[in-house]
Amino acid sequence: MIPVARPIIGEKEKNAVQEVMASGMLAAGARVKEFEERFAEKVGTTQAIATSSGTTALQALMFGLGLGPGDRVLTTPFTFIATTNTILNTGARPVFADIEPRTFNLDPDQAEVILARDSSIKAILVVHLYGLPCQMADFEQLTEKYGVDLIEDAAQAHGAAFAEKPVGSFGRAGMFSFYPTKNMTTGEGGMVVTSDDVLARKIRLFINHGASERYNHKQLGFNFRMTEMAGAMGLCQLERLDEFVAIRRSNAEFYDQRLAPIPEVETPHIPPQCFHSYNLYTLRCQKRDQLQSYLREKEIGTGTHYPRALHQQPYYQEMGFGDYSLPYAEKAGEEVLSIPIHPGLAPGDLEKIRDSINSFYEARR
Repeated sequence: MIPVARPIIGEKEKNAVQEVMASGMLAAGARVKEFEERFAEKVGTTQAIATSSGTTALQALMFGLGLGPGDRVLTTPFTFIATTNTILNTGARPVFADIEPRTFNLDPDQAEVILARDSSIKAILVVHLYGLPCQMADFEQLTEKYGVDLIEDAAQAHGAAFAEKPVGSFGRAGMFSFYPTKNMTTGEGGMVVTSDDVLARKIRLFINHGASERYNHKQLGFNFRMTEMAGAMGLCQLERLDEFVAIRRSNAEFYDQRLAPIPEVETPHIPPQCFHSYNLYTLRCQKRDQLQSYLREKEIGTGTHYPRALHQQPYYQEMGFGDYSLPYAEKAGEEVLSIPIHPGLAPGDLEKIRDSINSFYEARR
């Protein structure tokens, strides 16, 4: 079976984790601190705060921004549900604008329509979906024009950049995930990045039970800390990130050239100034479900990211989001299919995937 995603873990990562285990110092310590410093340097921010998952990074960020009842955050309906669950968990409420049909990212024109009529919106939360940066110049202009914060969900976008500037460094703050399917992993884990020192201090307190020192709790908080083992692994993976992204981009180039001639599929669209880091290689395709079943029979793993837009989720319907009509997001959910792009693929795997997709459609024309 060719998996749709696979973490690449080498001996250096294994040895680093074993050294931590042998030391007996397993909670966040010197390695996590070094990982934070190096990650901030990589992204281009002054601060990085390591957390236990991408979701806890998002939750800490939402708390740090002071979101609460009555606040509204404009975002995309086409993303993983953690993006907006963390908004709801503060008492604030997400507001959805439709996506660009070719990139699957939040459409800045649709966002402005909502900003112009809703003065209660406090922030725009963009999601660099699949590793493709949003149109950050447009969103920066919107935040200046309407006086709202810009937040980046870069959970899938390690190594991506817009206009040669790394994602995560544009808005007031951003976050990354280190789940095993991401471009780099710590097993689980997340990172908040910002150049706002006051915001960073609030978030550091929040992820440590609100304590500036042991038993001195200055605000509400929880244990959202990263483990020392994850920090050690993250340091090793960060050193390999550029290599991993380069392989992903090479695999994407192979697909671009060999799948583009197939009329039933649409390969990823990359706008100018966008450096795609290809956490996922996602096609828009006809007969998606049948193709996915066919590829499974050929022992090729795939994924649908995401089959249902957030406003269509049962819980969100109960929460009153059923009145939304977002046709581009809804249609994308019926047609997107992610195929393997990870660095563990061999040339023969790429050829098999391409040939299988082509044979599926040739038999049905």
